[in-house]
Amino acid sequence: QVQLVESGGGLVQAGGSLRLSCAASERTFSSYAMAWFRQAPGKEREFVASINRSGETTRYEESVQGRFTISRDNTKNTVSLLMNNLKPESTAVYYCATDKNIVWPTPRSPRLYDYWGQGTQVTVSS
Repeated sequence: QVQLVESGGGLVQAGGSLRLSCAASERTFSSYAMAWFRQAPGKEREFVASINRSGETTRYEESVQGRFTISRDNTKNTVSLLMNNLKPESTAVYYCATDKNIVWPTPRSPRLYDYWGQGTQVTVSS
């Protein structure tokens, strides 16, 4: 059982930045690709970014490309999401996720991930 705990959300003005972190309990953390998703009120959960096991390869949802950066530290069992130039439409609950069976490139469907954190709220004011 992999436990994931997100932190770092908050309220920020448009154009600002936030860094989200996700801590994993699994001692074999480096064996899993990791992903970030978000869910805005009334909308489906959507893919934001993912990173492979070593941290060398990443992929992003088109609307965040160039503004968000995903990274990981396998020595600390953490994955981060640095979000720059935030927009009001970025307001959502952000989740980190993984699954022992996914391979790179990671799927974009949240249904294919078994392990989720509790989420952290990001609110961007205009």
